[in-house]
Amino acid sequence: MPIIISQNGRDAVKVDRTSIDKEGYLQEYIYTNPDSIPLYEIKEDIQLLVLAREFSTNSGPKDAIGIDQYGELYIIETKLYKNPDKRTVIGQALDYGAALWKHANDFNEFVSQFDRHAQKIFDIGIRDKIAEFFALSPDEVEAVLETMRRNLDDGVFHFVVLMDQLTDRLKDLVLYVNQNSQFDIYAVEFEYYKHDEYEIIIPKLFGAEVKKDIGVKTKNSPRESWNEEKLLNQARELLSDKEFNGFKEFYEFSKQSADQINFGSGQTSSFNPVWLKYSDRSLFSVYSDGTLKVNFHWLLKEDGSNKELIDKLRNNLSDAGLDIPEGHTDERLIYKNKKLPQELFLVFL
Repeated sequence: MPIIISQNGRDAVKVDRTSIDKEGYLQEYIYTNPDSIPLYEIKEDIQLLVLAREFSTNSGPKDAIGIDQYGELYIIETKLYKNPDKRTVIGQALDYGAALWKHANDFNEFVSQFDRHAQKIFDIGIRDKIAEFFALSPDEVEAVLETMRRNLDDGVFHFVVLMDQLTDRLKDLVLYVNQNSQFDIYAVEFEYYKHDEYEIIIPKLFGAEVKKDIGVKTKNSPRESWNEEKLLNQARELLSDKEFNGFKEFYEFSKQSADQINFGSGQTSSFNPVWLKYSDRSLFSVYSDGTLKVNFHWLLKEDGSNKELIDKLRNNLSDAGLDIPEGHTDERLIYKNKKLPQELFLVFL
């Protein structure tokens, strides 16, 4: 169907729909203009950040991978109508999802691939890019990454098939799969028009109209707004009495000694104490399920002025029987053994 373009109601021109010549153009377009994928038809406030193109998997390079502000993962496969492989595009997308789920057992390496890409393209790290794009605090960024990790572990993905023209058979297949599966797959058709130096894209989303009445096993959800009362209530539910008492004592210790306490925004609540003389970011995070995360990478300074503090913290953790890997100053250490000894953090007083 042609469209009509005019200026101030004059000089109307009929522009016929045309074709996109190369899949690489389509990939670059969505990478540069992620809002052109109408995910707002799925959920009104969704923003999409495309983290990488040609992302390497055991099943070959993936066209694009993105996340939204809740840490939900989107696997994007692009195909042109003229491509003879278009009939297998859904199978290819699912194959890539299976490869990510089965082989991405090292989440740090998974994030490192995105980090290298962000450094190359944006000249900033992936955490800074997520914070900038979604306007999040450092602790909120870590909550997003934690949700990404859980979704990757569980194989919870959104699949997006994007083409310049969809066949009726593909639309029917998307509806059928969505109605009878516990994951989401969407098809997006790009109607493409070109007039002089202007390009006009009319995106149409298929698949969101299916309202599932089966229980989808997903751990992701909109960011929760936590406070002290909600934190302690959730910890009381998740921990034994002995563990909860230790958790609460540790929280009170942090509350009294730190300059401020920030609360996380993930599905599992957390508290994140900040000592401004060391960093404007939290030096550790404690989750209501007893998980302890130590943010060595936020302590490191180029001039080495925090070396003594880092060494003391490392030694205290080691003396408490916690494993400290090589290169610990470049990452966030995660301990899930529910040990929350106060003496580890007396260094912050």
